[in-house]
This record gives sequence, structure tokens and C-alpha cells, in this order.
Amino acid sequence: MESLYPVAAVVLAYLMGSLSFAVVVSRTMGLADPRTYGSKNPGATNVLRSGSKAAAVVTLLLDALKGWLPVFVVKTWGEAWGLGDGTVALVGLAAFLGHLWPVFFRFQGGKGVATAAGVILGFDPWLGLAALATWLIVAFFFRYSSLASIVTAVFAPAYYLFGRHVAWDAPGTQVLALAVMGLLLVWRHAENINRLIAGTESRLGSKKKP
Repeated sequence: MESLYPVAAVVLAYLMGSLSFAVVVSRTMGLADPRTYGSKNPGATNVLRSGSKAAAVVTLLLDALKGWLPVFVVKTWGEAWGLGDGTVALVGLAAFLGHLWPVFFRFQGGKGVATAAGVILGFDPWLGLAALATWLIVAFFFRYSSLASIVTAVFAPAYYLFGRHVAWDAPGTQVLALAVMGLLLVWRHAENINRLIAGTESRLGSKKKP
């Protein structure tokens, strides 16, 4: 029976990740479905293009929360149920995959930036702060959310491996989960990369075109 606990934890984390809060929040606040305008990505950045900063902030926080919560729960109480570092890594990855391919929304999800940030924060608070600082610095100077996300996705595993005050003794499974999330984040931003190269990428704060 105990062998089922890790499986149950991973499945629950995936289901939590499958909650597309960009769509839920937009519907609740009477806004257009974020999958119908802008980048058509159900994420906080695209919700911001609706003109509602409040909806974007709520979406961002909830998307991050669904990545952080399963990791926090397993790290805090999982040991009593035989859930170790491997399960911590898997539930974080499962929540992230749920956002990318949500079972409740026909497997059409977002790019996973906020959810990945929540997972990273759950793995290690200092790592989360380092990743957040990286995103903010790149976004502030270049005004491209996609570029900030790509740079952060690449740097996060490196921070975890080589950060002197972050985690020299980082569990290998969590480093692997970070690497997988980083690769998927870059892959999900393939179109953004093409637009960045072409100079047609939307900048932060730009509204949807009529």
C-alpha cells in the first residue's frame, strides 16, 4: 500500500497543475478567454494584455501556488509517508506538466513559467529568489517576458548546481527535474524565440489588438 503513496502524490500534483487559472480567473472576472487573443497562451502575461492588471496578478499568484504547494506538502509531511527527495522532484515536475497539458482543458495549457517558479521556490527558497531576480532584471531591461523566462529557465539548474549559498548538496532528482522543466520551457517558447529574432515579439504591458 505504501508503494502507492508516491503515485498518488504525483497524480494529485498533476491534477492541481491542470487547473488553468488564466481561464478560470478571466471567466470569473468577466474577461475574454485568454486563449482567444494575444499569444493565445493561457498565462498571466497574456491575461495582462486584456488590460486587467488585477486579473494578471491573481493568475500569476495562483499559477505559482499550484507549483509550490505540492512540493511544500511533500517536503513538509511526506517523510512520514515514505516520500523522499525523488517524490518531491516528481510532484514538482507533475504540477508543471499539468499546466502544460491540463487534463481539464483538453491538454491545451500555457507555457508554465509561473508554475515552474512556484516549483523552484518549493525546492529551495534561495533558488526561487535567484530565479525571480534573474527574471525581473531581464524583463526590466529588455521588456520581454519571453526572453526573461527563457534566460531564467536556462540559469535555474545552473544556480542549483553551482550556487554557493543555494544548494551544493542539491538532490540529483531535483536537479534533473529543473533541467527537464528548463528544456520544456525553452521548447514552449520556440515561437517567441522566432519573434524575438524577427523583432516582432510583444513587449510587457502591450494590450491585445482589436
